Amino acid sequence: MPEVQNITIAEDDGSPRLDRWLRRRFPGVAQGRIERMCRKGEIRVDGRRAQASLRLAPGQTVRVPPIADAPSRAASSASRTAQGSRVSEADAQMIRAAVLYRDDDVIALNKPPGIATQGGAGQNDRHLDAFADALRFGRSDRPRLVHRLDRDTSGALLLARTPRAAAGLAKALKARDARKVYWAAVAGAPRPTEGSIRSGLVKRATGGQKEKMILVAPDEVSATPGARLAETEYTVIEAAAKRAAWVALSPITGRTHQLRVHMASIGCPIVGDGKYGGRAQENAGDGWGANLGGGVSRKLHLHARSIAIAHPVTGKTLRVTAPLPDHMARTWALFGWDTETAPADPFAES
Repeated sequence: MPEVQNITIAEDDGSPRLDRWLRRRFPGVAQGRIERMCRKGEIRVDGRRAQASLRLAPGQTVRVPPIADAPSRAASSASRTAQGSRVSEADAQMIRAAVLYRDDDVIALNKPPGIATQGGAGQNDRHLDAFADALRFGRSDRPRLVHRLDRDTSGALLLARTPRAAAGLAKALKARDARKVYWAAVAGAPRPTEGSIRSGLVKRATGGQKEKMILVAPDEVSATPGARLAETEYTVIEAAAKRAAWVALSPITGRTHQLRVHMASIGCPIVGDGKYGGRAQENAGDGWGANLGGGVSRKLHLHARSIAIAHPVTGKTLRVTAPLPDHMARTWALFGWDTETAPADPFAES
């Protein structure tokens, strides 16, 4: 039987309206039904009744009643998988093997590339939220996602095992008290070798294609509906002449596709990123990824290498480091880049 869900709003969810957030999460639930559930008090935010038009904030918890009987197949699938009621043994073993750290309050995963964090429109049933049931480890409650990574981005991802831990982690993420370091292989070599990229980002449909994030000048953000300021620090760890570079990235803000857009904006798109890097990143000839050669995978070369955050219960710094996925490890080996000699946090001094 379906159960009541308590879902914590992630930092990179932004501040959506409650009804729009619910429709994204459960695509088959009609607007009228959402409004009825709000009027009846079945949907609550931080334990209180909420109107459908309420603006959500990261760290808040939304109580969602059982909705497996939603009228569409998509909604039924979203509800079923969100509860993790159908996790194959192979998927359960895979996601347990991805655990990097676990205690009574927190689980840290090395998210595999190609698996979405959450379900929704356009996603299949294989996403991390669907696998959460396999991460109970003897608990009656499922762990909760507190932030996200893009489907094709791998690396360190945190889940909370208790409501207290979920609130504490979400608060730290919202306050930008977490240090996140990403590794990427990019086409070309950034000049200067370190710096900060600051711009606005807004989602737009371009040229009849699917929506993507578009750059907006910082001084035009306030006048651009839907635009939000984004800032990224970067530094080159090692370069292969001018053809490619191993870059560390630190997102000061947490906007959708921020790192991908920012690296493309300085002429050094992330290898494998056809969405923002252009067709050269999807080269179907002898070489994948910016024509770097047959040994370079066409998969996205973006990895959440580490995260450091205050533990939500003990207050001590929790540091988690995630090994590279196979396709990136092969690229690093091809260029002779040694992960053992890289600084744990190349931004620490600055």
